[in-house]
Amino acid sequence: MYLEYVSMTPLVRILIPIALLWNGHAHSLAKSQPAKDLVTPKMTQEAPAPGRRIRQVAPEYEGSQVYHSLYLPTDWQKGKTYPVLVEYTGNKFPACGSTGEVKGANLGYGLSGGKGFIWVSMPYIQKGKKENTVKWWGDRQATIDYCKLNLPRICKEFGGDPDNLFICGFSRGAIACGYIGLADNEIAAFWKGMIAHDHFDGHRKWGYPKSDRASALKRLARLKGRPTLVCGSANDYLKEHLQLGAFTFLPVPVGRIFDIPDGPVIHTHTDLWAHRNSSTRQTARAWLQKQISVENNR
Repeated sequence: MYLEYVSMTPLVRILIPIALLWNGHAHSLAKSQPAKDLVTPKMTQEAPAPGRRIRQVAPEYEGSQVYHSLYLPTDWQKGKTYPVLVEYTGNKFPACGSTGEVKGANLGYGLSGGKGFIWVSMPYIQKGKKENTVKWWGDRQATIDYCKLNLPRICKEFGGDPDNLFICGFSRGAIACGYIGLADNEIAAFWKGMIAHDHFDGHRKWGYPKSDRASALKRLARLKGRPTLVCGSANDYLKEHLQLGAFTFLPVPVGRIFDIPDGPVIHTHTDLWAHRNSSTRQTARAWLQKQISVENNR
């Protein structure tokens, strides 16, 4: 190698060290670049496929505008099983960018990174059962029944693991973890755990039936000590009821994660916080993986 180097022209002998130096510098720059923010896949009308998020209409709602969305992870393979994130969205609230629509869900994708989890966004069904509602609950019982019927179907068809179902939500969706997800014993039995960001059922009384603290605590009793990741704010009252669940409280410093306004993040009240790499997202993902590992190690 030394003889080959000596036999080179002076110009080549100069250029080789420069090229090696630049290659090392470029590698260092690549390593130092921050990870790109996640972008939630757009919902399409296509057939289910790995890495694709699609619009699905349940047979009972054919001909209506009631639908849910289904995302199969990029590593999905037929015949294998996957944990499932079942998400409920926030209310329509333009000030923070929340559309209230199924297709506007983001939290489940941020928590999973699009891998290893089936992600479903369930609807709130408007009274009359003709369309989804973007504000509060619509026909609450129809919303509950829709999940009871369609979640087992999705698991059976696409390999959802019934022992690893997690309900999650932002804002209205965080409240829905209790108000919908713990509405009765049947639906409550689905969940391995829950992840609620910004709000929680029972934090305050709203303008709909049984939003009071006492009613919320009756629902929360159906959790039966299961793990719950309580993210963000408007949920402190749970610290007075630690016997009801295995609560992990995770502050989410959105104002430090993002320089608001920052792209699609226009308010600190957002379901996009897990789309950017941060120690908070790492903690949330580690919590989620731990719950799955606990089950798998039994």
